[in-house]
Amino acid sequence: MGLRVYNTMTRRKEDVVPRAEGEVSMYVGGPTVYNYIHVGNGRAYLVFDVIRRYLQYKGYQVYCVQNFTDVDDKIIARAMEEGKTPEEVARFYEQAFLEDMRALRVMPPDVSPRATETIPRMLEMIQGLLEKGYAYVVDGDVFFSVERFPGYGKLSRRTLEEMRAGERVEVDERKRHPMDFALWKSAKPGEPAWDSPWGKGRPGWHIECSAMSLHYLGMGFDIHGGGQDLIFPHHENEIAQSEAYTGQEPFVRYWIHNGFVNIREEKMSKSLGNIVLVREILKKYPPDAVRMLTLQTHYRSPIDFGPEALEEAQRALERLENCLFALDSFLAKPTTRVAPVRTQREVELSDSFFDFERRFEEAMDDDFNTAKAMGVIFELVKELNAYLAEQERFPTPAAPIIAGLGRDLLLKLCRVLGLLQPPEEAEEECLPAEEGEEKKPAGFPAAEDLVELLLEVRALARRKKEYETADFIRSRLGEMGIRVDDLREGQRWKYVGRQERD
Repeated sequence: MGLRVYNTMTRRKEDVVPRAEGEVSMYVGGPTVYNYIHVGNGRAYLVFDVIRRYLQYKGYQVYCVQNFTDVDDKIIARAMEEGKTPEEVARFYEQAFLEDMRALRVMPPDVSPRATETIPRMLEMIQGLLEKGYAYVVDGDVFFSVERFPGYGKLSRRTLEEMRAGERVEVDERKRHPMDFALWKSAKPGEPAWDSPWGKGRPGWHIECSAMSLHYLGMGFDIHGGGQDLIFPHHENEIAQSEAYTGQEPFVRYWIHNGFVNIREEKMSKSLGNIVLVREILKKYPPDAVRMLTLQTHYRSPIDFGPEALEEAQRALERLENCLFALDSFLAKPTTRVAPVRTQREVELSDSFFDFERRFEEAMDDDFNTAKAMGVIFELVKELNAYLAEQERFPTPAAPIIAGLGRDLLLKLCRVLGLLQPPEEAEEECLPAEEGEEKKPAGFPAAEDLVELLLEVRALARRKKEYETADFIRSRLGEMGIRVDDLREGQRWKYVGRQERD
């Protein structure tokens, strides 16, 4: 069985057959840059990061586009609150978003267009929709006529009558139908505006994503991703205006939507006041723990981001880290050079490695079932831990080879999901000192060397039974964001950041 994905359009799992063989074109809706992103947004970006990584693992060349909505009512309102221009607000929160994505170790897209840079393309689309009779102008505003597009509602499975019955806002009496949506909004005093054939104004939200995705990916691209809350009206409107404008269908081959995020089993929403920012979560938990939490639930299911769930994810992550540390410690031991004859147990274990990878792929091929894939990984961890325990009692010559194969497989599968990524390699440069800061001389010791030295002192104190000194070193390192674990194999440390646990 090949890769299958649940398509929101058809409400069933389908075989993935890309538009071009060996290539996948992918559009992930980006942020409206008026605030820091919250964990609901963060889950979507983690989900599609994993999907992208797995597609690459399967050998596809993935071309990913993710936009910035940098002109919007919310941006304008935030600019008025902060006494800034809308552009200043957009650029500030755009940079904040990039910082959060780097912190979560989300792969950057191949291209990140801004809405304001694609307005000529939007004007072209709106003009085309007017000429084809799918849109109309009222007082400088341009609306899309949903009744003119027969397929309106096919993604959300709603009829126009059902949509009208669910109206919650005051309807603009100028519209021909209450569900008609704005393609272009006429300029209001103090708001950013661009020239158009219908007067100065700015684009509506929905036309922005259609213009950018069509410009960079073309009609009929493979995957459009986003949260379930975007199915209607945003993605429904994208389909309508894109297919009406081009006269072709489908706009997108596979629609993929991730589930909602709950906080303490309540849906996260601004009305309940339980919005949690990504950067606040990352002050308390390492990024891999946040990623682990998303991986342990299927992407289409709701997920609880409460502290209990995060603590559980943290413990699960530590199981992976401890297994890897034990493998590294075992492989670091000196060995005698003898013929690596494998025992029957080792032959069976090394053969099982292929089965673990096969089962991992089967899980991910079934609509990116990361929860099942993580189950396979933890089975592998259990098997490797058992093997290392056996080696303590009955060491065998082939053990370094078997342990090395197991370590390689564990890292391979984890990294497909974005876990246990190697730290970024940065060149050590002697940068100009800030004002009032002493310049570091050449050869200044790295922080890692100083931590290792402190741990040597701590180990010496423990051997001398000076436990108060040893505990003090560990405590002070912890305050600096360095976690120290005492294991059977020795001390292990990891920088986890200055965490402010409740």
